[in-house]
Amino acid sequence: MKLLSWNVNGLRAALGKGFREFFEGEDADVVCLQETKARPEQVDLGWMDGHHAFWNPAEKAGYSGTAVFCKGEPSEVSYGLGIPEHDREGRVITLKFEDFFLVNVYTPNSQNELRRLDYRQVWDRDFLDYLKRLEGDLPVVFCGDLNVAHKEIDLARPKPNRRNAGFTDEERAGFSALVGAGFIDTFREFEEGGGHYSWWSYRAGARARNVGWRIDYWGISAALRGRLKSSWILNEVMGSDHCPVGMELR
Repeated sequence: MKLLSWNVNGLRAALGKGFREFFEGEDADVVCLQETKARPEQVDLGWMDGHHAFWNPAEKAGYSGTAVFCKGEPSEVSYGLGIPEHDREGRVITLKFEDFFLVNVYTPNSQNELRRLDYRQVWDRDFLDYLKRLEGDLPVVFCGDLNVAHKEIDLARPKPNRRNAGFTDEERAGFSALVGAGFIDTFREFEEGGGHYSWWSYRAGARARNVGWRIDYWGISAALRGRLKSSWILNEVMGSDHCPVGMELR
């Protein structure tokens, strides 16, 4: 089962930058998108035959939002965490399949001057609680832009970014809590080295110089480790300031 995740930084913009060609060429079983910035009626996806589509747009127009496109039909679909404080920005879609839950998430950014860091810490705790509740029923697969580089190896310049959004001690501790709760960062099951990133600033030619951050993930319950076949980063795919990340389950 081939699964892909991509923060497209606006799906309508991405469609003008090769998204359809990417989607058709990859032929994945599941494609999860973050930061769609659109409602379904605003996007022409008539070419996407044979896929089930699920959208969770933000209340605010042109902001945030998630979507999932999959070949197989889930038995259940839910939107958000069930907490009004968190569910106005279209950040979570959960699909229930026969043998696991799939959670697509676009984690809130702590923003400039860390003005949303306190909220972000609440989100991280509530998101982990949500995953663990799901795991009481079935193993969990989650993916998306988690807006944190977990360790120094996950960004090109850790020291100058120590207290910047995405690399604060608090955000890193939030990701460590996921790992401590038994969830697996699938990419690190296959790659221990540095230089592998999924987001680059548009400034100063950062992408061409590979001055980036790894903030997009596939995570799984420990019960699924035996089914994990591969996990990768498609850093050559353009069209957004993020690149897609993928995973394959047996």
